[in-house]
Amino acid sequence: MENIKRWLTMELPQGQSVFLWGPRKTGKSTWLKQTFPSAIRYDFLKTDLVLRFSKQPSLLREELLAMSGDLLKGPVILDEVQKVPAVLDEVHWLIENKGYSFILCGSSARKLKQGHANLLGGRAWRFEMFPLISQEIGEVDLLKALNHGLLPAHYFGTQPRRSLKAYVQDYLTTEVRAEGLVRNLPSFARFLDSMGYSHGELTNYSNIARDCGVDAKTVRNYYEILEDTLIGRFVPPYVGKAGRQSIISAEKFYLCDVGVAGYLSNRVISECKGESFGHAFEHFILMELWAHRAYTEKDYEVRFWRTKAGYEVDFILGDGEVAVEVKGSSRVDRGDLKAIRAFAAERPSCKCIVVCNEASPRKHENITLLPWRNFLAQLWAGEIL
Repeated sequence: MENIKRWLTMELPQGQSVFLWGPRKTGKSTWLKQTFPSAIRYDFLKTDLVLRFSKQPSLLREELLAMSGDLLKGPVILDEVQKVPAVLDEVHWLIENKGYSFILCGSSARKLKQGHANLLGGRAWRFEMFPLISQEIGEVDLLKALNHGLLPAHYFGTQPRRSLKAYVQDYLTTEVRAEGLVRNLPSFARFLDSMGYSHGELTNYSNIARDCGVDAKTVRNYYEILEDTLIGRFVPPYVGKAGRQSIISAEKFYLCDVGVAGYLSNRVISECKGESFGHAFEHFILMELWAHRAYTEKDYEVRFWRTKAGYEVDFILGDGEVAVEVKGSSRVDRGDLKAIRAFAAERPSCKCIVVCNEASPRKHENITLLPWRNFLAQLWAGEIL
């Protein structure tokens, strides 16, 4: 893992502060230690440090003001900053009055939002770190990626199921129970199970609520918890010219990692074919798209397109500039292209791509079929969007 060069870059002008967000175990702390080895660092995973600064946030200001100027030439790192929201007022003061630079690292913005914490009013840039991407790994073992997931310790680990189980359980106990994000932990656990099986499908709050024994409003709140703790995010629908024929009210929800999704749905993939492989393969490509738009700072929209007639294209990028259909098949037939051809008819200028498991690229009418390795290489080379 020490030999993996992460794609994230952070070049900070003098005095510039940033938030660095990312799900737990993506490697944020390790990356910060490697990138800023001489930086002053406060690790709020240490309970004694949390107690000290929660009782007296001004200690941060007092300790930093007592340090020599040479020590403060680089950024000050506050790791897991969401655990002590009150220190952000001190950070704000030090930025404004002393020109200090901070890297504020965390895996959850929920506690900061709910506590109306000082988010520095635009004074800090925002960066994200994601699970591993193809460009960091090099030669991706696809089945390994889909089963282990792409959190660094899981992908390279020898016992991924144990690691995934611990990840989910630690999330429940540490992020949810310890921070009091939900009152009814058993119902939240049932929600995770139910959501795992409907993962990547149109979100139906009422159906999930029945499975969990709670109301739909509570289910919506549970999804917000997953978003705020960066465990997953919604993919909204795309509405084109034929908006009346598009499904526009429902979103899809995907977890941050394909391995976590597989664990929650009790999925084990033994070969590169079949329905389970197709779902996981689609999720894998989405993870690359999320990371690409953040790391390259292109910030394009990632949406899906679905019509009332049943046509569906997995991902529409930007304002409809690129349509990406993901097919797990090793041979894509003409019949598999109905949906993306329907979208192309609505938006003729769109670049239409089918990401598949075929051996070689080929062209069918105005649709490009790309083996997934070719697609990812072109994506990160800036040739897709």
